[in-house]
Amino acid sequence: MAQLDHAAPRLDPLTRAPSTALVLGGIVSVQLGSAVATRLFGAVGPGGAVLMRLVFAGVVLMAIWRPAVRGRSRRQLLLAAIFGLVLAGMNYSFYHALDRIPLGLAVTIEFVGPLAVAVAGSRRPVDLLWVALAAGGIVALTHGGGRGLDGLGVAFALIAGCLWGAYILVNARVGRIFQGGSGLALAMCVGALLALPGGVIEGGGRLLEPRSLGLGLAVGMLSSAIPYSLELEALRRIAAPVFGVLMSLEPAVAALAGLLVLGQGMTGREVLGIALVVAASLGASRGARQAPVDV
Repeated sequence: MAQLDHAAPRLDPLTRAPSTALVLGGIVSVQLGSAVATRLFGAVGPGGAVLMRLVFAGVVLMAIWRPAVRGRSRRQLLLAAIFGLVLAGMNYSFYHALDRIPLGLAVTIEFVGPLAVAVAGSRRPVDLLWVALAAGGIVALTHGGGRGLDGLGVAFALIAGCLWGAYILVNARVGRIFQGGSGLALAMCVGALLALPGGVIEGGGRLLEPRSLGLGLAVGMLSSAIPYSLELEALRRIAAPVFGVLMSLEPAVAALAGLLVLGQGMTGREVLGIALVVAASLGASRGARQAPVDV
């Protein structure tokens, strides 16, 4: 069994903050970051935005935690590499979805991942109702309404959702094996390396323009460094299904960010679809058990 890493100190403000506040803070931060990221697409493309997000977040986290690679077990390094692969794939799929469909709709469709984690953590027959409710919400979003949705954008959002569910489970494991944010910092570096080819192809020399660098830094902080650190600390204390439930506000916050920051309005059918998915997640939360605190 891999030993816990005791090299890096834990951030006292995070350890004292309530788990719910950490998760909600991460939700608001990541959706604001997603809204800002759309401003980058015209210059560097979704792939370039993903690269800048992971690079800037990795630099910040490495500076804070300064994780050492030497002395770690093969199991620890493999886990960090898997986490980095999930981060790169999740962000790449989501940004390409966001380039084709509105923010609120992309996040709602992507939310099938956390909802699946929440339902999988329970053995109650009533959970089939929440699955059906969420499926109805997705159907309402992707069929009919006042506008057609890009099919490839929906597919990217579904892939991102599967990877989001994997992110929740792997993140919880990283939080138990690595001390502080050292595992996250290593994973972010792996993710940045994996995103490098696609980012360079899409962004090219525009990646180094001052405006792109400024927006990339903002996206890296808001979308990765801040929310992932908050979620990592929260997942040390709560079970993965409970975390998936607390994320139930994510689609609503994303729709609000899309409206306020990007001016993306929604039809009544789309609002209904988001409401059904949120209701399904809240319903799945009932009976979820709290994990013991990791002392």
